[in-house]
Parts: sequence; structure tokens; C-alpha cells
Amino acid sequence: MPRVLIVLGSKSDVPVAEKAAKILKTLTIDYEVVVASAHRTPERVVDLAKNSGAEVFIAIAGLSAALPGVIAAATLKPVIGVPVGGKVNLDAILSIVQMPGGIPVASVGLDRGDNAALLAAEILALGDKELQNKLVAYRQKMAEDVLKDSEEVAKNVQC
Repeated sequence: MPRVLIVLGSKSDVPVAEKAAKILKTLTIDYEVVVASAHRTPERVVDLAKNSGAEVFIAIAGLSAALPGVIAAATLKPVIGVPVGGKVNLDAILSIVQMPGGIPVASVGLDRGDNAALLAAEILALGDKELQNKLVAYRQKMAEDVLKDSEEVAKNVQC
């Protein structure tokens, strides 16, 4: 059973889902990716929200971006919305961020499937010490990479 269910509004959202999948694989968190449209297959979305054994949902959607809200309305499990960039980015961002009171959806930045996966991991790590340790190691590696970059820049860039 996947711990995280990644739901895409359409297959055009796959590049954003790949960012999330990469992080979840790195942290060895089981996940599944499905396509279910809030507007074209609403019954499927509600069925997934109500019947999935996943502990956290990541909902990736552009345009009107109703998907995260529809999932959140049908479950008490955490839902992380990822707005997808397009011709009018603000629509997707506001659709996810401006949820009505009582039906919360966490939101990450535009196309930030990676941050959605990290937030899902942090939620899961609340009750999982091994996963907490993996997140600590992940952040330490990020810090080490920044320090390496800094050293390289200092050697190669003359001001």
C-alpha cells in the first residue's frame, strides 16, 4: 500500500509528478501516481480520496486547479496541492491557496513537486523515526552541496 498517493489532473502534469517521485524514491517512501480529473472524472477523485490507503495525498493540477480541494473535501487525510504553471499561473495558485474555511489544503509553490514530496515526508516522519533520520541526512547533503558550490565559486570567480 503506498503511503503517498500522487493524483494528477491530467497527464500533462507528469513532469511535476516526476519531481515528487524522485524525492519519494530517494527517501524510500512508497507512492503511487494516478490521473483523475476533478471536472472530467469527479467520482473517481472522490473514490480515491475516500478509499485509498495512502496517508498523504499530493494533488497536482493547473488551470482552475480544483483537484486538491475536491480531494480534501472527501477525506480527513492531509492534502498537499501543487499548482502547475501555464498561460495564467495565478489561477492555479489561487485555486489551491484560497480554500474555504474548514477544508484545508497545504500548498507549495508553482511546479514544486519536490517540495510537496518533502512536505509529505515531514508529515509521515511525525510518527516515523527512521524517516526523520533520512530527512536530516537529506538536509545535511543539501547544505554540503551549497558549501561545495561556494568554494567552487570563490576559486573561479574574481570580482
